[in-house]
Amino acid sequence: MELRITEIFHSLQGEARSVGRPTVFVRLTGCPQRCVWCDTEYAFQGGQKWSLDDILETVDGYGAGYVTVTGGEPLAQPNCLPLLTLLCDRGYEVSLETGGAMDIAGVDERVSVVMDLKAPGSGEQHNNRLENIPLLRPNHQVKFVLADRRDYDWARFMLDQHQLARRVSDVLFSPVQGQLSPTDLADWIVRDRLPVRFQIQLHKLLWNDAQGR
Repeated sequence: MELRITEIFHSLQGEARSVGRPTVFVRLTGCPQRCVWCDTEYAFQGGQKWSLDDILETVDGYGAGYVTVTGGEPLAQPNCLPLLTLLCDRGYEVSLETGGAMDIAGVDERVSVVMDLKAPGSGEQHNNRLENIPLLRPNHQVKFVLADRRDYDWARFMLDQHQLARRVSDVLFSPVQGQLSPTDLADWIVRDRLPVRFQIQLHKLLWNDAQGR
């Protein structure tokens, strides 16, 4: 059983609930979406085929307790699901970063799914799989990456329409770097008293989007 992998590396988690935490990242290759602000286009193609055993051995070698499976879009490869279960079985705390266009029903319930809902400015709003929303669990997270005020207003509507703050542990609002002022987004959240977590991607502040960091 194999997966196509772009990279496996050890760094600090740059976003979501575990920001700042030492993490092993397993980045799978390939993605069916093309968000206009994507910062991991290098993972769209290429990569190398790895056996699940080799992936697990490499992850074990870092000695970290937290693993994030990311992409690309991890769920575009069916063998992502058994990898997630094997990681959980080995005692790792595991999160899965997914773009929200793929079915999350088969994800091991021990995994914290970090699911995007793509705002209009991404160019991928039409691919949001809204059938995933009823499948969200209390240990899951929902992420909105926002490029402008229109995106923010849409995210605020979705937050209310689907009662997202009651479904998951964290709803995350993040500005697109270089497009939406972090201060503006923070001001809007505070002014509107939204039950969300504001976030800036830590890894970009520290390493400026360097691959493998």
